[in-house]
Amino acid sequence: MNEYGAFVPGARARLVPLGSGPLDGLTFVAKDLFDVAGYVTGAGNPDWAGRQKPAMASAAAVDCLRRAGATLVGKTITDELAFGLEGENEHYGTPVNPSAPDRLPGGSSSGSAVSVAAGLADLGLGTDTGGSVRVPASFCGLFGWRPSHGRVPLHGVVPFAPSFDTVGLLCRDGVTLQLAAQCLLGTPMASPPNARLLLATDAFALAEPEAAAAVLEAARSLGGFEEVEVFAGQSADFLEAYATLQGLEIARELGDFLASNPIFGPTIKPRFDGVRALDATAGARWKAWRAATTVNLRHLLPTGTFLVLPTAPSIAPPRFLRDEAAGRFYDAALTLGSIAGHAGLPAVSLPIAALHGCPLGLSIVAGPGEDEALLALAVKTTRQRT
Repeated sequence: MNEYGAFVPGARARLVPLGSGPLDGLTFVAKDLFDVAGYVTGAGNPDWAGRQKPAMASAAAVDCLRRAGATLVGKTITDELAFGLEGENEHYGTPVNPSAPDRLPGGSSSGSAVSVAAGLADLGLGTDTGGSVRVPASFCGLFGWRPSHGRVPLHGVVPFAPSFDTVGLLCRDGVTLQLAAQCLLGTPMASPPNARLLLATDAFALAEPEAAAAVLEAARSLGGFEEVEVFAGQSADFLEAYATLQGLEIARELGDFLASNPIFGPTIKPRFDGVRALDATAGARWKAWRAATTVNLRHLLPTGTFLVLPTAPSIAPPRFLRDEAAGRFYDAALTLGSIAGHAGLPAVSLPIAALHGCPLGLSIVAGPGEDEALLALAVKTTRQRT
């Protein structure tokens, strides 16, 4: 069944559980950046896929879920080499967003998000570098978790920008998300914390007014907030630092492949051209900026304190976005996503708002290593609203 266009073409990957545990009876899919034993890891690009042999072993995250009792039921479409937040793929098609069929599914974990939203799997493995789990979670009405950097192994996953890359999860309900996330973390569940909530007012200002108002109304139902300005007037620096440092890492990790002049779709090609054109000497400045910003963000979020902001700047844009609005969406979404990315922080996107019949996500960001408390807070929050 691929009526939503979520799965990679060809024989459907399927792997049985490696054990029995808390995920018994559940199914999951894996973004086509994850190695799956016996299958080619295509990374959303035919030229990349043509250079690969079937994986000898599965990615660590794939086998972790299988050891907990889950069954892999497919590999899913991704934006090419993960370089997108829209969810489009020129070569293999754009998965259909079940929550808004005429709109984008969000990327780059588009196929995993669509599979879960359509009920074709219980869990979706994705990657999140600049928002690639969180944005499709927002657009498809799902829970999406980006872990603290380094807490979930990336072994067997195609690298993109390693100092930002994380393995993430998508799910239709918070309880199952927490259950599967704890399997990946290898730790027991935490009790819900007594949370101090900070509302990032300048992050809401980045979103489109209608979307910001809808998410803010949903957020206020969670309880009282202290208002903060997380960007401190430097939102443009957050974006430039992210784009520069990510781009330099991409050039390092994928340089040999890029030198072979692979064919990319019209949305993705200019992004890789931009990577090739980056001045490597700019890295030192932005590394220093990132280090200072990381200190500030981590100081803002001691244990028990959480930052609340929109997951994305808008509802899912229309499919095949090509005008100036596409650039505005991409820049704003990357800026919002970069808060967690720069400082290696965990984040959960909650499907608690809607606008014009389309889902909107609210993100909660925690301090580094506070994944267990964050996941428990996400479950508590959604239970309070039901």
